[in-house]
Amino acid sequence: MTTMLPFRKPQSRQASIDPHHDLNPLVDHYIGIDVGTGSARACIIDSTGDIKALATENIGLWQPETGYYEQSTTDIWRCICMCVQRALSQHNIDPSTVRGIGFDATCSLAVFSHDTDEPMSVTGPNFNNDGNDRNVILWLDHRPVQETEKINATNHNLLRYVGGKMSIEMEIPKVLWLKNNMPPEMFDRCKFYDLADALTHIATGNETRSFCSTVCKQGYVPVGVDGSVKGWQEDFYEAIGLGDLAKDNFKRMGGVDGVNGKYMSAGELVGTLSEKAGNQLGLPAGIAVGSGVIDAYAGWVGTVGAKVNLSSEELDTDVPKNDMSQAFSRLAAVAGTSTCHLAMSKEPVFVNGVWGPYRDVLLPNYWMAEGGQSATGELLKHVLETHPAYNETLSIAESFNTSIYDYLNSHLEELREKIRAPTVSYLGRHFFVYGDLWGNRSPIADPNMTGSVIGLSSDRSMDGLALYYYATMEFIAMQTRHIVETMNTAGHTITSIFMSGSQCQNKILMELMATTCNMPVLIPRYVHAAVVHGAAMLGAKAASADKDGKTEDLWSIMDRMSKPGKITRPGKNADERKLLDVKYKVFLDMCKTQQDYRQMVNDAVGEWGSTSSS
Repeated sequence: MTTMLPFRKPQSRQASIDPHHDLNPLVDHYIGIDVGTGSARACIIDSTGDIKALATENIGLWQPETGYYEQSTTDIWRCICMCVQRALSQHNIDPSTVRGIGFDATCSLAVFSHDTDEPMSVTGPNFNNDGNDRNVILWLDHRPVQETEKINATNHNLLRYVGGKMSIEMEIPKVLWLKNNMPPEMFDRCKFYDLADALTHIATGNETRSFCSTVCKQGYVPVGVDGSVKGWQEDFYEAIGLGDLAKDNFKRMGGVDGVNGKYMSAGELVGTLSEKAGNQLGLPAGIAVGSGVIDAYAGWVGTVGAKVNLSSEELDTDVPKNDMSQAFSRLAAVAGTSTCHLAMSKEPVFVNGVWGPYRDVLLPNYWMAEGGQSATGELLKHVLETHPAYNETLSIAESFNTSIYDYLNSHLEELREKIRAPTVSYLGRHFFVYGDLWGNRSPIADPNMTGSVIGLSSDRSMDGLALYYYATMEFIAMQTRHIVETMNTAGHTITSIFMSGSQCQNKILMELMATTCNMPVLIPRYVHAAVVHGAAMLGAKAASADKDGKTEDLWSIMDRMSKPGKITRPGKNADERKLLDVKYKVFLDMCKTQQDYRQMVNDAVGEWGSTSSS
């Protein structure tokens, strides 16, 4: 377990008494906090949106059993404090210039006691809190299998707004698992937060919840949508066995908006930093704190407001370049281990296999949809590490002081030149990879999907690895096209992709993405910090609140604080386009054929072997 360090407050730095100080006056700053699966990050920006400081700290992760993943808000908050203190001190930023703080985090369940406000252990079987403050069930925790099945068997209307089925990654199945496994007297003491809401609670002491967390991951349907009266659906809670949480107007889930609870869109003013939290962070009390969001949604904030010069075919020339209407044509692809695809619309758009539509989660009265690929960065890593030539290739890449990905990209270019191929894609013309090794999130929404390869040979060399690596990138691009086309067929109007994450640095992958999807791909200036940069913009929004609590429009802040990005346009080689179009047809066929084959086998075996342990 990580050793806990004491909170410490750095000494305040006074303004310079240099007579020329007026040439470099103190400027306002805003802090973004991003809590990912493995680390916490702090980002400090100025009033123009320029990043002035970044700091990162690894957070604890416990796996008590296979499929169980737990964290601790105590540990997470300690790491946040270390990041903020380090960012302030190392970059000589006066804490008194900080005006706002915004949070994003993974969509994980955080559990506290409603009577003491202390963390409640989620570790069974005894759930003993003595020395165990692991009160977070991480998003990727897969313990509530039966609970998820029970929830989806209800076919409740609210499931329409989570893509038709509630995912095991969402939080209500985890709450139900705790109800089924905790001693009743302990469960009765629990109150529940999405992790981002838990962080704003720790920072301010307020019980305000975010629409982003509750609508996207907790089955909350905003008042007025489909006749929703309280947001929380009482009949749904009764049907799944959580009727006791409906007591006192759902107080333990955050209450009813305007009655005994408060719900806000992204960055709206939750409250101000408490004295206790300020001391721990090294900041003065009273700083504005914005309503938090799920980490991928902070990626939307941090990317789609970028100023770009797209051609008339890709932008409506009758409106200003960064008019709010442009948000509806921009898909945010937040890429890492997996990739989330986020799109905004004026009206609700229902897409099979895509989570949502979600109202109010970022901007009031607008709708968000969330698609995703279960594994992208993880898929590339897996393909490389399981190939016979991996160790040799990694050793050579390290000798050139470069990453294995950059080295393989160079090697592909060398192979192209060696055989005088017109493009790198020509090298892989007869190699087909379908890579749903971790199931399919969108648009098939089938966790049983797997992978397949056509064109395998006996080649164990680095050349063979490079070809396999290329074909895997091609699969990622093809699946992105599948998601985009499915969303557009349903009613979205996506014409460009705004990427973030380390995959943006992969030139071949970005070119494949643009050409395969036939739309420009925009890469942000802050490739590695787009998410936490988005969180800092939420802090700026909170800081803009007037005496009545009204804040500046989020899109206005994004337009002002986003930085110009770099564009990768679709390739103009007509033959390559023709090749990739044909390979997309093969991709779709491989997807459907796998499902057909599985059904044929299931029909053939029937009940045979169903009781077998194998």
